[in-house]
Order: sequence, then structure tokens, then C-alpha cells
Amino acid sequence: MKLPFYIVDVFAEKKYSGNQLAVFENAENLTTQQMQAIASEINFAESTFITNMDSENNSAEIRIFTPEFEMKFAGHPIIGTSWVIMNVINSNSSNKLNLTVPVGVIPVFQEEELVWLQSAQPEFFNTFSTDGVLQFSNLKTNDFSSDFPIQEVSTGSAFVIVPLQNKSALGNLELNSAKMDEWLQLNCKTNFRALYFFCLEEGNLYSRMLYFENNQLKEDAATGSASTCLQAYLLRYYSSDVQLINHQGDYISRPSRIYFDGNCRNNNFEIKIGGKTQFIAKGEWEV
Repeated sequence: MKLPFYIVDVFAEKKYSGNQLAVFENAENLTTQQMQAIASEINFAESTFITNMDSENNSAEIRIFTPEFEMKFAGHPIIGTSWVIMNVINSNSSNKLNLTVPVGVIPVFQEEELVWLQSAQPEFFNTFSTDGVLQFSNLKTNDFSSDFPIQEVSTGSAFVIVPLQNKSALGNLELNSAKMDEWLQLNCKTNFRALYFFCLEEGNLYSRMLYFENNQLKEDAATGSASTCLQAYLLRYYSSDVQLINHQGDYISRPSRIYFDGNCRNNNFEIKIGGKTQFIAKGEWEV
């Protein structure tokens, strides 16, 4: 069996930046084990598999896999897969798409070069003192922002949001992976063990996402699911209206730009993230 596949860079202003994604078409006959094996072989942060596509109704169903496990929701795979469907597979289709993932239907739309998704309502979990982070990092007490809490937030995947004072603290960040893993396993509500550090400096937003996969500490170039969590967090603690560009990936030479556009009214969150996608390659995968 041969599957068409596409490689794109997501949240990328130009080629060879942002977060890489492999998109597999006609994957409805693959088993979960086959999808996981292919994602492990590709070894990108995520790969997606289109298991159903209804062009007449502008809808599709996908599954999302990291090299280690399946994800219920992930932003850059949804943005990148939607771009491939709307611009490569069905290039004459509508600029709107309903994309079904395990957490439900995600409305997606394209405006010029940007593809946008609207996330589910957020869940705000525990807040934490700085003590734990101080134990597994090189951060000092004055490196943390006193304006915001450390808190785990989920819009389908959960991240511990850690506010820092400035870009200097963000750029100089070092972590003890064993102590960090122990703290995450002890404190996180979900199995996805990840920290999302950010700072606001002169009205600009900068971030770094560090997580565990196959028992290794890794850094992600662009994390849409974490960005929806961060946007929810900013809407709760910073402003009820947020229009920002999130700069991620700069410290691993994969600069990414994730566009925020959200508001919160009467505790109802409207969270949208957007980004550009760059086409890299296509081919056939022999299963």
C-alpha cells in the first residue's frame, strides 16, 4: 500500500523555520500501530494521518502522533494539515474547514497566508510556587514575573505555564532533566509532561516549550496547543483582549511566529491562533 505524504513547516515565516510536520493522506486503512511506527520513523515532533475527508462539506478527520504516543489535540499539526488540505489536496476548496480530532471538531479558516484555529474552552488547574522550578532550573527568584502565577492549563493538552521577567532569563534557561521530570510527574494533572516558559518584554511575547519524550528532555520549535493555553492564561491574568505574536523557537534556530487573537467575556474564552505554513516536499510512503 502506498500513501501520498507531504512535508511542511508550520508557524513559519519562511522555509526551514517553524515546526516540521508530515501529513499522510488516505490513511483510513492504517492501524494505530502502523501510524505510530510511521510517526516514529519520521521523528518529527508530530505527524498527522487523514482518515476521512469530505470535500463537499469541507470537513476532515485526522489523528495526530508524536514519535512516542497519540495526541488528542495539537495546534501545529491542525494548522499544517488544514493548510495542506485547503491548498494542496483540494486547492479549489473553501477557506473554511471543520477538522475532527479526538477532543472534537476544531473550526479552521484561512485568511490570506494565515491559517487560524479556534480552540476549546480552557481548564485551569493547580497553581504552584516558584520553589519547585528553582530546584530543577538555574533560575533565581527575581527571574520570575511577580505579575502572574505558575499554573497548569489545558485546552486539550496541558502545559505548566511559567512566567519569567525578561528575555535574558528565558534565553539563559537551563534545566536539570531528572529533577524536572520528578517534579512534573508529582504535580501534573495529565500525562503530558511539559513546561511553557514565557515573558512579555516591551509589548512582545517570547516563549520556550520543554517536554519529555522517550525519557529525553526536548525543546519544541512551535507549539500551537501550548499557545492556546498561554493565550487563555493571558486572557485571564493579563487582558480580556489579546492580539500578539508569540515568538518561539528562536533559541533552537527554528524561529516560529504564532499569531494570537482572543478575548474573554463573562468567563467565555474565544481563543484563536494562526500561522503561516511553508510547503517543503511531497512523496509516496510504502506501508
